[in-house]
Amino acid sequence: MAKPTLLPVVLVTGCGSGIGLALTELLYHEPHYRVIATARENSLAILREKFPETDRFWIRALDVTNPAERTALIDEITREWRGVNILVNNAGVSYRAVVEHMNADEEQHQFDTNYFGPVGLIRGVLPHMRKLGRGKIINVSSVSGMLAMPTMGSYSASKYALEGISEALWYEVRPLGINVSLIQPGFVRSKSFLKVQYSTQSGPEHGLDGLYADYYQHMTPFIERLMGLSFTTPAMVARRILRTIQTENPSLWIPATLDAKIFYYLRRFVPRRILLELLFVALPRVRHWAIAHTNRKAQRARD
Repeated sequence: MAKPTLLPVVLVTGCGSGIGLALTELLYHEPHYRVIATARENSLAILREKFPETDRFWIRALDVTNPAERTALIDEITREWRGVNILVNNAGVSYRAVVEHMNADEEQHQFDTNYFGPVGLIRGVLPHMRKLGRGKIINVSSVSGMLAMPTMGSYSASKYALEGISEALWYEVRPLGINVSLIQPGFVRSKSFLKVQYSTQSGPEHGLDGLYADYYQHMTPFIERLMGLSFTTPAMVARRILRTIQTENPSLWIPATLDAKIFYYLRRFVPRRILLELLFVALPRVRHWAIAHTNRKAQRARD
């Protein structure tokens, strides 16, 4: 008698909202996968209200920054379902702050969530994938992992780091039959900008005074406006991730929105020095930033 075919196991992080929630919706109705949808404890009620658990669909609490929680979840999956076949690292956080307004603890939290947590999960699932000789690791990055933006330096740095290690991992695990992909969304029409985190120095409670007031005053509505103008929804990015899951040998770099595709090709074909100048002059009222606080004109006069 033939043994029953075991369905591939998909582990998704950051399912409480946005792209993660939209992907959970798709996977819940896909009978060809066993799914573990994870989120922080305070977001589990949303998932449990929308998705009753079944023999192929679990909901689990997971703080990706907590090594003990990562290990416990992977151990549970290994006991019950042998291991993870497809990992989707979607959980993330974004700080809105200039570089000078971030402290060491805030930087650590940014990287723990967007880099060290995903990498820890990757290390946890790789032994099972190596044993099978196949698997997929899908890391949700950002257009900020291609090109950085002011007031989002730490977020961009964490995504650059994720992209760098994903590229190295692509080489390392390809001979083992494992695929690595980076999903690169740009501006998505959603309310995710409302969940942005501020550092202790960059929050709205500090008002619009001081050296970097122009940066925050103009960049925040600029980003919100671009998100509102985007034709891409979280559901559209989720469908792109599902296609990546279902593709036998997906690409490493997968731009997931129109602007991400444009930036992808701009970065490839426009000299970096020229591209930086073009992007700089496109920033809202950038020539007026910090004009009351700079000694640049005085320095030029002395020169």
